[in-house]
Amino acid sequence: MNLNFNFFMNDAVEAARQEIVEAGYIQLTTPDDVDKAFATSGTTLVMINSVCGCAGGIARPAASYSVKQGARPDQLVTVFAGQDKEATEHARSYFTGYPPSSPSFALMKDGEIQMMVQRHEIEGHEPMEVVNKLIDAFNTYCK
Repeated sequence: MNLNFNFFMNDAVEAARQEIVEAGYIQLTTPDDVDKAFATSGTTLVMINSVCGCAGGIARPAASYSVKQGARPDQLVTVFAGQDKEATEHARSYFTGYPPSSPSFALMKDGEIQMMVQRHEIEGHEPMEVVNKLIDAFNTYCK
């Protein structure tokens, strides 16, 4: 039996993209998209999406659930690591002091990084732990 790995990956990527878009996030697919989004005043949650099984399977539901609770960022955006490579690399250039990590979350305020939830804080943790980290950040920065 010959499995078509690219077909499987395309399906996985499309499902991961759709899950985040349905949660209200805007996809940033180019460096120009990133600059425009990050130039917006107020708070922006950036979800660095990934098809990584265990961490992605926690991060995407956390991305959706956390923004439905109380305080929330003004803008929700996403870049897709490993897929929209230039957009992701450009977004990461704004995350001064943080190494590349995917999946992850960056909370920006007026174009400046305020905090991150990195992969090591997602993978192996309970989904509600990640949700609570995001909600705590929203309560601190999104008033």
